[in-house]
Amino acid sequence: MKNLSVLFILICSFFVSCKSSFEKVQKSKDYPYKLTKANEYFEKKQYGRANSLYEELLTIYKGTKNFESIYYRYAYSFFNQRDYLAASYHFKNFADLFPKSDKSEECEYLNSLCLYYMSPDYTLDQTNTVKSIGEMQAFVNKHPDSKRTKDANKMIDESRSKLEQKDAYSAELYYKIGEYRAAAVAFEQIIRKYPDSKSVDYYLYMIIDASSKYAKNIIPSIQEQRYADVQAEYNNFIKKKKKSQFRSEIEKINVLSSRALKKLSKL
Repeated sequence: MKNLSVLFILICSFFVSCKSSFEKVQKSKDYPYKLTKANEYFEKKQYGRANSLYEELLTIYKGTKNFESIYYRYAYSFFNQRDYLAASYHFKNFADLFPKSDKSEECEYLNSLCLYYMSPDYTLDQTNTVKSIGEMQAFVNKHPDSKRTKDANKMIDESRSKLEQKDAYSAELYYKIGEYRAAAVAFEQIIRKYPDSKSVDYYLYMIIDASSKYAKNIIPSIQEQRYADVQAEYNNFIKKKKKSQFRSEIEKINVLSSRALKKLSKL
């Protein structure tokens, strides 16, 4: 127990000493010394302290040969603390300030990577996902032979997939709350936006299913036309998809639609 108390005191003393040492660096007007310490903190992965010192040093060294390297590490200190919003801004700004730098390409990529990291779950607002795709695509177009292009393209594909998930989630929500016409239209829009999607079969099935439910629940005077639309969608599906895991379900819907049309024709 005594040994633990001694250890605790030593640890506390160490942190107090470190804090005191850092405060001395902060208050120092010896800027070359402060820059050396900032770089030391950065190398030791003490990014918060490095960031604090670099922020002051940027104004001191602006216009000098050291400004570029300070700003580069300053941007990275945000990135390494996972403050991707600030990192994105400074990486982009670095690339704009130093377009001829050998680090410019890297910073352009890191700007878009930060936006990619800020992209939320597909159920949430996808503004950062859209921005990430735009920045990544701009990077690929500008640096087609970059070693980072393969990863950039992969992230573009993943981000587009997330946007598709978002659209499908919204369409399914319409379906769940009984807004069948809106659901059918939403699924049609998804197919137009993502014609090569692996889920096209599912979207086509949902269009037919939602259209069928819509026809069943509307006023009798327009039911006949809506059931005819369901059959048109069925014929479209059969032309496009000879084989599908949804074929049997769609066949059932078509049979029910045909029966409904026959009943309506007798009224």
